[in-house]
Amino acid sequence: MTVTKMSWRPQYRSSKFRNVYGKVANREHCFDGIPITKNVHDNHFCAVNTRFLAIVTESAGGGSFLVIPLEQTGRIEPNYPKVCGHQGNVLDIKWNPFIDNIIASCSEDTSVRIWEIPEGGLKRNMTEALLELHGHSRRVGLVEWHPTTNNILFSAGYDYKVLIWNLDVGEPVKMIDCHSDVILCMSFNTDGSLLTTTCKDKKLRVIEPRSGRILQEANCKNHRVNRVVFLGNMKRLLTTGVSRWNTRQIALWDQEDLSMPLIEEEIDGLSGLLFPFYDADTHMLYLAGKGDGNIRYYEISTEKPYLSYLMEFRSPAPQKGLGVMPKHGLDVSACEVFRFYKLVTLKGLIEPISMIVPRRSDSYQEDIYPMTPGTEPALTPDEWLGGINRDPVLMSLKEGYKKSSKMVFKAPIKEKKSVVVNGIDLLENVPPRTENELLRMFFRQQDEIRRLKEELAQKDIRIRQLQLELKNLRNSPKNC
Repeated sequence: MTVTKMSWRPQYRSSKFRNVYGKVANREHCFDGIPITKNVHDNHFCAVNTRFLAIVTESAGGGSFLVIPLEQTGRIEPNYPKVCGHQGNVLDIKWNPFIDNIIASCSEDTSVRIWEIPEGGLKRNMTEALLELHGHSRRVGLVEWHPTTNNILFSAGYDYKVLIWNLDVGEPVKMIDCHSDVILCMSFNTDGSLLTTTCKDKKLRVIEPRSGRILQEANCKNHRVNRVVFLGNMKRLLTTGVSRWNTRQIALWDQEDLSMPLIEEEIDGLSGLLFPFYDADTHMLYLAGKGDGNIRYYEISTEKPYLSYLMEFRSPAPQKGLGVMPKHGLDVSACEVFRFYKLVTLKGLIEPISMIVPRRSDSYQEDIYPMTPGTEPALTPDEWLGGINRDPVLMSLKEGYKKSSKMVFKAPIKEKKSVVVNGIDLLENVPPRTENELLRMFFRQQDEIRRLKEELAQKDIRIRQLQLELKNLRNSPKNC
């Protein structure tokens, strides 16, 4: 297989997406006055769905994020309520794809937490999570929901492990332990039967998630991978990274043969990370550079040249991260095919950017809106863990695309204190490696001591009440 070097100059070809352009929302439709986190972790720090926008914020002591109803645009007050239960910086947040008021967060405090956002958004600070998931021994850098199964969540920690959580029981049910360094990125194929990861050990892996078995592995010495994304059902992967000459680069791979990339393409000499976004409905790939304001977009095909450059959206304001609106939240009447929510740290601004296909007709454009994954899960956790794979449940955007999911999250009642996965107790005392970890462990123990003291005080009060009742019973005259 030969590696083809490509030019990014536009190749004029017949395509309905050739004239797609980016439209920035008016200032009154932006979100202003937001203290966006200054954390240098390479994540988006932003998650969006059809109801809420969530942004990780700068906060003293512990970690927090804002959750703002989408219609509440404009300036956000400095004392706006936050989700602030973590003891360390929040590193990633993701909305449940099937229940639109459930969000997962992970943090430097080694925990993953599940939060339920009340109807209409927060009225006061939220400190109590619906579920606290402890299983990692180091900070947790990534969370991803399974694309077709309800209540299955993946988390990747700095302990080099990926844990698979079944939220029906609130416990980790599988552990993927094949990485030798920090995991940088996780991506699923369409039905969630395959997981691909990039890692600091410079390897790209395709993994069967239930068994943890590595199906394919690439040692990327010439193309240092940072991010990876599955390209729908094309059996292709796309990675972004750095070439041996320190230029930003993308590579296309056959998921069944990672011995060599199908193509490599150099983008530019800038140093910021390239975030890839893929739209399986339009076969369009978007590349957004961290620290610059540009978003390039391409069309992907299964035949050579595989990758066709379309256009570039340019902006002088640098982006720290980008949230993406799910497909069923787009404005189909405006022929909107993708929408970013751009974090502009210097201005404390979140700026929606709509990617629009110019059309003269006002009618529904069926050719650019095929059936798309909806808000209904295809599988239960037990079915998926039992080995069943199923494609997403599709929906049409023509009718009822604003329909909300009727699913409700029920938190399990947890009593177990040990977390055993693959025969290993993940909550055994792991010695802290750094001063920060020691401090986090200390604060967690302080919280536990405080909770136990409160419990003890309440039990003391109850004992005194019972003693008084017993004394009263003894002293009361006996009824004859």
